[in-house]
Order: sequence, then C-alpha cells, then structure tokens
Amino acid sequence: LAESGVPQLVQPMIWDYGADLDVEGKVQLIEKYQRCGFSKVWFASAFKGATGVNQSLTLIGHHLKNHLEWLQVSSRSPPDVLEGIALTGWQRYDHFSVLCELLPVAIPSLAVCLQALQNGGYSEKVKENVEKLLGMSNLEIDTFMR
Repeated sequence: LAESGVPQLVQPMIWDYGADLDVEGKVQLIEKYQRCGFSKVWFASAFKGATGVNQSLTLIGHHLKNHLEWLQVSSRSPPDVLEGIALTGWQRYDHFSVLCELLPVAIPSLAVCLQALQNGGYSEKVKENVEKLLGMSNLEIDTFMR
C-alpha cells in the first residue's frame, strides 16, 4: 500500500456507530494505517439513525456513548493523526426501507454529541448548555425523549 502512493492521495475514514467500541482495536488500526503511510485519519460516528431500521425516536445515551468512546480513541492515538470526525445521521438503512429517526427528533442528540466533542466529554455543564441552547427544561439521555 505504501509503495502504491495511495496514502499521499487519500485519508481513510474509520466508521463505527456502536456504544461499545473496541477502543484499543481502533488505536491499533490507526497505527497500522500510519505504518502504511497514511498521515491522517478520520472518524465517523452517528448522532441518529444507527440503532434500528424502524427506530422512530433517538436514544441520546447510545450516541453520546459512541462519541465518548471516539474521544477515548483520539486521546490514545498518536498525536496529530486525527483530521476530523464526521457525525453522520442516517435517515434510512437502504433505499427500500422506511425513514427512521427524522431530524427534528434527533436535534437534541446532535446537540449533545457536538457539545460532548467540543468539551472533551459529558458533564452537568454540557447538559445545561444543551438545555439552554434548545430551550429545554430537562434533557433525558437514557430514555426516549418526545
């Protein structure tokens, strides 16, 4: 791969939407990419649409945990290797499936995930920031909000 010149042309993106990432495995994968000549990698997470083909509401806690795990991967990776993170929000699983987790119900999840990434974690302060930004009185991350 290194001899092909590809690592000078592209940056790989590592996709994982799970709430229980194999953090050490991801760090090893990044190190493997570096040995192949890739200087930068991207992560891809999900703030919605990755928990079930017919899911209507967004479970914020699942997506928050995914982002917190990616923060762990980032902190354990070689310095300056992360180029960025793409927060995906899938609308359907394939072109023949029904729509799932429409954007309006997922906006609180997007806000929580962005704030967690920006602040390097989740805390009461982050929760209060999201509630203030969205005009909510009580943000629930472990139950389905309506």
